[in-house]
Order: sequence, then structure tokens, then C-alpha cells
Amino acid sequence: MKRGLKILVLADAWATLALGMLGPIYAIFVEQIGGDILDASWAYFAFTLTSGIVMYLLSFWEDHIKHKEYLINLSYLLLSLGCLGYYFVYNQTTLLMVEVVFGLATAFLAPAYDTVYSHYVKKEEEASNWGLWESMSYIVGAAAAITGGYIASLFGFKILFLTMFVVSLVGTLISLNLCRNKKYLQS
Repeated sequence: MKRGLKILVLADAWATLALGMLGPIYAIFVEQIGGDILDASWAYFAFTLTSGIVMYLLSFWEDHIKHKEYLINLSYLLLSLGCLGYYFVYNQTTLLMVEVVFGLATAFLAPAYDTVYSHYVKKEEEASNWGLWESMSYIVGAAAAITGGYIASLFGFKILFLTMFVVSLVGTLISLNLCRNKKYLQS
């Protein structure tokens, strides 16, 4: 497996771990800031609509970007800032703003990540290379769900958000290796 592929999977594993910590208990958090089911729905709406519209518009621009690795780095940084942003959420408006940050991060990340990942996938190992990323997502997501639940249960949401921020920063730092010594990454 190419080194670039390992870096991509490892960086995404840390980001998946960070984001997955809140997933199953998200509605409880929304309730704690005074929200309800509709507020949680509006937050998800803000995230997905931002992701979809911006991703569509950016994809045309990203076709002309030579080093998409920098977009991946920017995306993981935005994800980290979004995790930290949860720490400061105190009502539905601030929650929507954080979800827009996540939407922007996803919009930058998805096309660039898929393009770079595809570049490193060997044709004869295509299924196993994509299977690695897919299985990592589910396995790490499972670990994240339990970890996030325990952290929030024992220490509260503020500590959970700081933990998510630190964990996501690890993924961001790992992704920076995509831009180092690009000739070596080709092997």
C-alpha cells in the first residue's frame, strides 16, 4: 500500500473518531442547550445544505487545483475548528453556525479526498484499498460512539468537545504529511 494512502486513512480515522464521539448523543446535547427535535433537524439541515451547495460549486474550482492535498489539510483544520466550536455553543443560532463550519469542511474535503485517494489506489487492489477506508470508517465510528458516550457521561459535554478538538487536531497534523516530500509519497 502506498504511503499516501496510509496517511489519508490514518488522518481520516482520527477525524472520524473525533466526529463520531458526538453522533449518537447529538440530540441530547441539543436538548441541553434548550433545543428540541426540530432544532436538531434544522442543525442537520444547515450542515447538509451547506455541504451540498458549496461542494457542487467548489467541485468545478477544485478540478483546476493542482495540489488537492492542501484542500484536505484545510478541511481537517475546519473540522477541528468545528469541534472546538461546539464548546462555545449555547443556543440554536450558535449551533447552526457550527454546523455551517462542518458543512464547509465537508464541501472542501469530499471531492479532494476522493480524488487524492483514487490517485493512490492501485488498480489491482482497488476493492481492498476502498474496503480499507470503508471498514475503517465503521470500526472507528463504533469505537467513537462508545468513547463519546462515556466521556460525556463521566465528564460532560464541554470535556467531550475539547477531547474531540484534540483528537481531530491529530488527524489534521497527520494530513500535513500529504504535502511533505511528494516524490516519496508516490512510492
